[in-house]
Amino acid sequence: MQLKLGHPQRARAAMLLGLLAGGCQTVADPALPRGAEAYAQIPPPRTDDVRREYRIGPRDVLAIRVFQEPELTFEEISVDSSGNLGYPLIGSVHAAGRTPAMLADELTARLRENFIRNPKVTVLVTSSVSQSVTVEGNVTEPGVYEIGGGATLLTALARARSTTRVAKLDEIVVFRTVDGQRMGAVFNLADIRAGRAPDPELLGGDIVVVGFSAVKGAFRDFLGAGALFNAFRAF
Repeated sequence: MQLKLGHPQRARAAMLLGLLAGGCQTVADPALPRGAEAYAQIPPPRTDDVRREYRIGPRDVLAIRVFQEPELTFEEISVDSSGNLGYPLIGSVHAAGRTPAMLADELTARLRENFIRNPKVTVLVTSSVSQSVTVEGNVTEPGVYEIGGGATLLTALARARSTTRVAKLDEIVVFRTVDGQRMGAVFNLADIRAGRAPDPELLGGDIVVVGFSAVKGAFRDFLGAGALFNAFRAF
């Protein structure tokens, strides 16, 4: 008995073979950093205690007090959507991603530099806006998810119920806005899962995009349409 492909199945099989031969797939912008350069921009969590403290996020409200300096003391001062706050004498200060203690040190150093001999600065977070990350692309449940301190790429993907079968695991892009500038880095999820690469830390406002493998997608479409059962006819 000879097995032959019917005409519609031949066309679809040819498409599948063409994709396999060409390795067709979506690819992140080659200009985006990868490997060590990616981790230089978006590093894994550190293990020291300061890394586990609360990190200031965009739209958080702070209380900043400078001892015996009422004009520099504020019970409410807001961080803007870019993560910055405007402060008298100093101007714009980037607060997002820092702990209150780190921001206090920055303000202390800048005030001491030109204005006050020995400033004593304290910073408190009085109102915290829920920090979240956006996960989209080839994950089971794309969406916006709240995160806490020390959240990582694996944490965010777990919230999105992991990647789909057609995800391109070496094309996971994390986008972040720093000082109003958007930056991105590409990570290899397969290496992270296997322990061959660190798991990068995410911050509020990050966007995770999971790439698509057209080869895997072609297999899914080919099998999902029932072609496995109907591709061959006996003559």
